Amino acid sequence: MTETPQPQSPQPPQRPLRVLAAMSGGVDSAVAAARAAEAGHDVTGVHLALSANPQSFRTGARGCCTIEDSRDARRAADVIGIPFYVWDLAERFREDVVEDFVAEYEAGRTPNPCLRCNEKIKFAALLDKALALGFDAVVTGHYAKVIVREDGTRELHRASDMAKDQSYVLGVLDDKQLAHAMFPLGDTVTTKEEIRAEAERRGLAVAKKPDSHDICFIADGDTQGFLAARLGKAEGDIVDESGTVLGTHEGAYGYTIGQRKGLRIGTPAPDGKPRYVLDISPVNNTVTVGPAAALDVTGLTAIKPRWCGAAPSGPGTYTAQLRAHGGETEVTAELVDGSELRVAFTEPVRGVAPGQAIVLYDGTRVVGSATIATTERVTAGV
Repeated sequence: MTETPQPQSPQPPQRPLRVLAAMSGGVDSAVAAARAAEAGHDVTGVHLALSANPQSFRTGARGCCTIEDSRDARRAADVIGIPFYVWDLAERFREDVVEDFVAEYEAGRTPNPCLRCNEKIKFAALLDKALALGFDAVVTGHYAKVIVREDGTRELHRASDMAKDQSYVLGVLDDKQLAHAMFPLGDTVTTKEEIRAEAERRGLAVAKKPDSHDICFIADGDTQGFLAARLGKAEGDIVDESGTVLGTHEGAYGYTIGQRKGLRIGTPAPDGKPRYVLDISPVNNTVTVGPAAALDVTGLTAIKPRWCGAAPSGPGTYTAQLRAHGGETEVTAELVDGSELRVAFTEPVRGVAPGQAIVLYDGTRVVGSATIATTERVTAGV
């Protein structure tokens, strides 16, 4: 990894921009829209209707996709004093996010629907439509920074406050999308309570609205039940590393690598220690379990890379993040044939699942991301 030049401070725009603020109905997107308007930009708010039946989306502590979220976003736009619209992207969301989510689990992989939504909806469908209508940029409430360098190129960086950083789910953005992205909260080094206090000072009713969690399109939070309703029950075996049958399941799609609870195993391990899901095979519908040590991964291969700028050339040393709320780990990585990323970990990491995203960093700069296809284990044979 080459020494990262000191990022330049973002330059103030030479003219007010015409921007489209994606307003989810939560406090972060409302404050982001308000800050963009206060900075002198010509802001229009838009809420994305992502379900043909919004009542089916989870309500309450969501701030994302329900009817109440749409109403909250409209009220916030009224207070800020900006035009507001609701755009129907339900069909696109169903195809690119929900169906992809189901297909990935059916194939034995563990997807990240929020990352896919950012890639396919907020910075593809939404941005494309915004540019076609003459907007200069899309504003969101993500905690990340776009740095403009002296030569005019743009880089995606972690937020100033690492505790709130969301750059992992934005690692799918390419340089064209970064050129039209604004994240007004990225420089904020404050607690979430201070963001809420700012919203309250601005008169935004969403100031005390709880944060969203989990998956917006699974109404009751029961992922396994959601998948069973779409894929049907398919009983199969739960086996140990030697192939000995320990129990049965009603669908291999209901399990994830590293899972410990809900395994339905009646026979305890010989050493008395917990077992974890090591492998999911949709081909023979089996779930393999074993000791925690068998989860240690020394390397992986990832596909479908997306780069926040130019693709790296040759092997390099980076840090990597493997889940939205995970820490960093040192890796060496190399792009092979332009389409396959091969990664080796300096120290073994645990619980890495195919289908997840790996995001590479050079300091605070996001280099890019790719989808994990296969892993290399410390324990052979899994």
